[in-house]
Amino acid sequence: MLKDLGSLPAVFPMPVLMVATYGPDGTIDVMNVAWGGICGMDKIALNLATERKTLKNILDRKAFTVALADEAHIKEADFFGTASGNVMPDKFARTGLHAHKSSHVDAPVIDEFPLTMECKLEEVRDCFGEQRVVGTIVNVAAEESCLDEKGKVDAGKLHAVMFDQYRNTYYTVGKEFAHAWRVGAELMKK
Repeated sequence: MLKDLGSLPAVFPMPVLMVATYGPDGTIDVMNVAWGGICGMDKIALNLATERKTLKNILDRKAFTVALADEAHIKEADFFGTASGNVMPDKFARTGLHAHKSSHVDAPVIDEFPLTMECKLEEVRDCFGEQRVVGTIVNVAAEESCLDEKGKVDAGKLHAVMFDQYRNTYYTVGKEFAHAWRVGAELMKK
């Protein structure tokens, strides 16, 4: 029997996205964002609170990167969601992670995360008191260890992290169990 739970953000899984920018002085800022996702073949959307340092940096630089958090770096990813760049300007340095400048956009790529989307800013809109940031993905950089024999990303090798907003916990991507556009094919024959 279904039980009413009221209004809540009931989508699962939620991605754990590491949004990286440069500040005005070149300092690296990274924010953990769960309110984001793909919104087109080459577009990503993020919902950011207006007071976020990351938003200010995106508006200034017109660029950002979005990395998928992985199990091996969950401590750092969680910290990026807890510490505010407005209060702790050295939060990236505190983690001991490394980064290099993207060759495609004016934003840092964090070396330790297995997959990064390099994005140029397309638009920002006020959306229910927050700012919806839409970026065009101009490049995806992935660790070779996360690619299959054909050079495509193998999601099982990413060890990507998902956020469970029901209980404030993290999960990792599980095993592959069905192939999209095939598993339901038999129902097309009815």
